[in-house]
Amino acid sequence: MTETGYSDQEVVIVGAGPTGLLLAGDLAARGVACTVLERRVGPPDTTTTRAFAVHARTLEQLDARGLADRLIETGTTVDGLRLYGKVSISFAQLPSRFPYLLVTPQFNVERLLEERAVAAGARVLRGVSVVGLSQDAEGVSVRVQPHAVSGHAESGQREVAGEETSEPEPGAEYRAKYVVGTDGVHSIVRNALGLPYPGQPVVRSLMLADVRFAEPPTDVLTVAAVGDVFAFVAPFGDGWYRTFCWNRDHQVPPSAPLELSEVREVLERAFGTDFGLAEARWMSRFQSDERQVPEYRVGRVFLAGDAAHCHSPAGGQGMNTGLQDAANLGWKLAAVLNGRTTDPERLLDSYHAERHPVGRQVLRSSGALVRLALIKSLAARTARDVLSSAAVRVPVIAHRATDTVSGIGIDYGKAPGFNPEPDAHPGSGVGKRIGDVNLTGGRLYEQLRDGRFVLIGQSADDARSVEGWKDDVTYAVSAEAEHALQLVRPDGYVAWVSDEADQAARASAVRKALTVWCGEPR
Repeated sequence: MTETGYSDQEVVIVGAGPTGLLLAGDLAARGVACTVLERRVGPPDTTTTRAFAVHARTLEQLDARGLADRLIETGTTVDGLRLYGKVSISFAQLPSRFPYLLVTPQFNVERLLEERAVAAGARVLRGVSVVGLSQDAEGVSVRVQPHAVSGHAESGQREVAGEETSEPEPGAEYRAKYVVGTDGVHSIVRNALGLPYPGQPVVRSLMLADVRFAEPPTDVLTVAAVGDVFAFVAPFGDGWYRTFCWNRDHQVPPSAPLELSEVREVLERAFGTDFGLAEARWMSRFQSDERQVPEYRVGRVFLAGDAAHCHSPAGGQGMNTGLQDAANLGWKLAAVLNGRTTDPERLLDSYHAERHPVGRQVLRSSGALVRLALIKSLAARTARDVLSSAAVRVPVIAHRATDTVSGIGIDYGKAPGFNPEPDAHPGSGVGKRIGDVNLTGGRLYEQLRDGRFVLIGQSADDARSVEGWKDDVTYAVSAEAEHALQLVRPDGYVAWVSDEADQAARASAVRKALTVWCGEPR
């Protein structure tokens, strides 16, 4: 215990949004003691959530945690996404168990992830604000106090794995071996590190409103951009709809009050109807920026999700990118803390090496989409629609577009990360996402649910090769007649591949690969 009464943790996560909760669940499932600190009190907010799109790669990650099917029950699937004008892309041919986009509010994702994290042993503390941190060679000290609103402490009990606890005293401190900031665009963790957040506004004066319609739209996702206005409508599933609206002719600061008449005007101009807009339960303005922190790791502190990158809502990438940050970082932290890697610093550095380029790519693609959607000139919009429609009819371009938006196309093969590739043959696919391989005992993503590596082989001899790593590696047999010997990372990417036919050489190669990725045999 520290002098302030708070026990040391291996990892403290700041922010109980989707990114922080997925990370907490992954760490706790691997036996890592972790605490999530969240300034909000109570369950996930069902009104201020912004994310609605859950893409195929994110569903695969949730499937590897046993949550995808439960989340799908909360929403509606659509097999395509309109980008602007009449230009759209189809997900129907994605090489995934989830060839679609799931529309469900962010709070459904948070609820399932928090249930999983708490069940695994993570602590989620609410009503707690982080006011600073410092780190040394041994760990990180996190200073906290009760969250204050307008100068008064926010009321409500903090939840610790379902148990009530007393409020922290001002100046209280947590001690952790590592800290991860998943605390959003205005990240206190990032600011405490003194890191810049370079970038620029991409869309000013966006209007958000939760509304009811007398004549709701028939499409699950309804999008329109006509140059001077843009509108997006998505259902909560309970009769309320979230609307995003933008009006080039009325750009005001985010603090300016929002009237329902402004939302009605944009809907009418964008769609030719306001769908019988009846009432709103919540309205707000915000500014959408494009920003990315230069370093995702500073010593023992990491940044993930909106704390590391933010961008326009075009393409529905925000929450998805953050969740995939967490999926990449969680198993690496667990391996280091459990002593199951031969090179802990290099493995932790690979988080930035692999995820920073992905964040940069998302900024570019979402920024391009929103700029194309908001083109003002009619002639330019016409040219955009003609050229884009022709491009997406070319199979190679169409596949690249859907792979990029859905996350299926993301890979780490060229990242200068922890990728030693012992004995892997050229062109093996190391660092690439692997699909849901059929195994003799089920599916690959079912086997990934315990957070371990999976070695896919074809014989009892291959199985014997993992004897010293049973706590770290699951052995599985491919249902396909011809399948290379393949080691799959806990986040569903290929760590190592070999097509060695000689059994002795094959066994030696497996042991070498497992030592590199999972440490010395136990």
